[in-house]
Amino acid sequence: MRVSAAVVDELGGPFRVEELELDEPGPGEALVRVVASGICHTDEITRHGDLPMPFPGVLGHEGAGVVEAVGDGVTAVRPGDHVVIGWPSCGSCRNCRDGEPRYCARLGEALCGGGRLLGPRAGQSALRRGDGSSVHSHFFGQSSFSTYALTWAEALVVVPDTAPLEMLGPLACGISTGAGAVFHTLRPRPGASLVVYGVGAVGLAAVMAARLSPATTIIAVDRHPSRLALAAEFGATHTVQAGETDPVAEVRRICGGPADHALECTGVIDVVRQAADSVGMLGTCVLIGGAPAGAEFALDHLDTLWGKRIVGTLGGGGRGQVLIGTLVELNRQGRFPFDRLVRFYELPDIEQALDDSRRGEVLKPVLRMKH
Repeated sequence: MRVSAAVVDELGGPFRVEELELDEPGPGEALVRVVASGICHTDEITRHGDLPMPFPGVLGHEGAGVVEAVGDGVTAVRPGDHVVIGWPSCGSCRNCRDGEPRYCARLGEALCGGGRLLGPRAGQSALRRGDGSSVHSHFFGQSSFSTYALTWAEALVVVPDTAPLEMLGPLACGISTGAGAVFHTLRPRPGASLVVYGVGAVGLAAVMAARLSPATTIIAVDRHPSRLALAAEFGATHTVQAGETDPVAEVRRICGGPADHALECTGVIDVVRQAADSVGMLGTCVLIGGAPAGAEFALDHLDTLWGKRIVGTLGGGGRGQVLIGTLVELNRQGRFPFDRLVRFYELPDIEQALDDSRRGEVLKPVLRMKH
């Protein structure tokens, strides 16, 4: 079938919208009419080479839409279902069997291999140009910067028909990552202190989640006063403007010592060190932000040796079906207002959306698809 998609032709190249041909669903696959797709920092760093997606290719990994058709053997979804397109996984490796599909042993291939992960056409792209040349597909199992996406049906998360579908794509990655880091990775105890470095969309999702936890001290650190104001509105008990003060010293002043937990949401190496230095013995620092490929950081050995944990997280951990469903319901109840972070753009305006995001003018750009 013919689709409109934003194609990146070469490493570092621009997004250009063009008409492509998309395969019909085969065994285990589902065709989704994409209603909207969030734009994530990962899309930007991938086109510049920090994830090894082959080009030409179609990116986009925060898609939500309606199931149009399914292939043989699919029972998890049916045409007409409203869905968020979740991460792909093999389902058979040790981590998948242990309930951690975000850490599938074939994760690299699943996210940026450029083709299907599973099924009789594994490894093959689903997209091609009119001349028959292949365009790499299945970025994060979906390549949702397109009017339609072909995905592994088991990755889909069915959501209520009454939920605001055009808002839900970011739950596939960015918003779930921030919230899941609190709910799954940290699990704050009653009275815990928690500091979030970088309150863009992911960091603000972490703040919202922390407000729903028993943590009683929630500190937001950022350079932008407008983002700090939002963080306070969403549940931060304290805010720290980086650049105006030493954030590590200020965190220790607020907490009367080190914080129990820190989340690093920027991917800036200097900030990674600040986040790690903000927690003490038996404290946990969670790395969330995507740094450039090959980036390294250093820690004080003795300080870390005394029970400090530095841990990375992908996609918020756990099973996407449970986490995404929970966030949809919490949003319906008014307890997780991530929809306030969204600004909509049309697919041809993708470069403008990226520019606005880089300048900090928008927290979560979302592309709406015209059909």
